[in-house]
Amino acid sequence: MTPHPPDSIVFGATGFLGRSIVAELLRQGRRVAAAVRGPGDRLTSWLAGQEVGTAGMTVVTCDVTVPGLGLTGLADLAGVRDVYNAAARFAFGLDVAEARLANVTGAVNVTEWAAARTGLRRLVHVSGYRVSGAEPDYRRLGPYEASKAEGDAAVRRRARELDVPLTIVNPATVIGPGQFIGLASLVHDLWRGRLPVLPGGPGVFVPVVDIGYLARFMAAVPEHEETAGRAYWVLDDDTPELPELVALLASHLGVRAPRRSIPVWLLRRLPRALTGADPETLSFLSGDRYDTAPARAFAERAGLRMPPVEQALRRWADDLVTARFGAGTAGAP
Repeated sequence: MTPHPPDSIVFGATGFLGRSIVAELLRQGRRVAAAVRGPGDRLTSWLAGQEVGTAGMTVVTCDVTVPGLGLTGLADLAGVRDVYNAAARFAFGLDVAEARLANVTGAVNVTEWAAARTGLRRLVHVSGYRVSGAEPDYRRLGPYEASKAEGDAAVRRRARELDVPLTIVNPATVIGPGQFIGLASLVHDLWRGRLPVLPGGPGVFVPVVDIGYLARFMAAVPEHEETAGRAYWVLDDDTPELPELVALLASHLGVRAPRRSIPVWLLRRLPRALTGADPETLSFLSGDRYDTAPARAFAERAGLRMPPVEQALRRWADDLVTARFGAGTAGAP
């Protein structure tokens, strides 16, 4: 039994977003249960590297895909009032059953576990800017995106049935140290001189959000009663459209930006062996915009400020190159 039982729990605590939520809560003096599937050594080491004290953290093991979550550990979780679900299977090329197990069944299991907390203040569920409220069309979207859309709807429905105070956070492409997937693959190709043409072309909007800002936003959500029952699209509206974003990074990295582009409709028709583009990623090459007004209004009330997006992108590019795009740790930039 821990001397100071946790007041919050983060599922998916070793993931890119989950570990940042844990760090932010600890910095604020919260007592955190970090729920992980395996040993917590990796998380503890990462927090030490961020100079975040872990005296207020307890590691518990769990499996969100089973009812009751299979929680084990020494923590007394009866006093948990804030539940953060950042657990998900983020990968392309999954089969449907594998994607649904983590992103639908797992999300519902966390919702049901949260409902059993007698002092529950909030369940904060991480969805996605392209999937929240969308139809889970597995054929059109692919297993990852469709399972996240289905999970979003299932969590909303189950939360209503169980009277769970729910807030859904829909982040855009999250950038920051340690993010080596998604948009990072495009930066990798740019750095290696393997981006002869730009996918999508003019008008494509792939918004980003800084990891530090997103973690602070999520930590603040349960502190404000008016956020219950709301969904927030969290992204930087000032993100340059994709051609300008790539040109910015190319200039910063000292490499040549592609001068030509290829439209999405043609990418869908060309063989993957020729384009190198995973079909599941193409739906993200869109000109769609998102209603960020509620998130911006809440951030203003909570005293949160995004870092300038161009500064965040340059800093992330430096981190990617320094870490060799996840292949290992190189020297200082």
